[in-house]
Amino acid sequence: MILVITPLYAAVLALMFLVLRTMVTVERARSGISILTGNNTNLAVKSRRFGNFIETVPFALILMGFAEMEGTAPALVHGAGILLLVSRLLHPLGLHPEKGNHPLRILSGVLTMATFALGAAAILWQLLAA
Repeated sequence: MILVITPLYAAVLALMFLVLRTMVTVERARSGISILTGNNTNLAVKSRRFGNFIETVPFALILMGFAEMEGTAPALVHGAGILLLVSRLLHPLGLHPEKGNHPLRILSGVLTMATFALGAAAILWQLLAA
């Protein structure tokens, strides 16, 4: 089966990856810190924004791809993709060093977990219904 939905979200998320990664690179160049964060709050925040992205997005895309390959309804695969995109857009906006429980950060975490739950449930449904 050729995937047609998941690659769309992967491409958009790859652009987000580039933006977040570039922000870390620019801050590293500006601060002269090449390893870790050197107690630089701006670098730490930008590194965590990128780190959280890279910790969650690849596995979420794998789940989406498996769900799509198993024949999950396109609307559900798109639903997972939209949840993932929204969660990844909100997370950097809600990650602040002085506001650890910022509502956007909490919402992004909930949406990310919903993406994982939807992907896992869709895969299990397809496999167990077969």
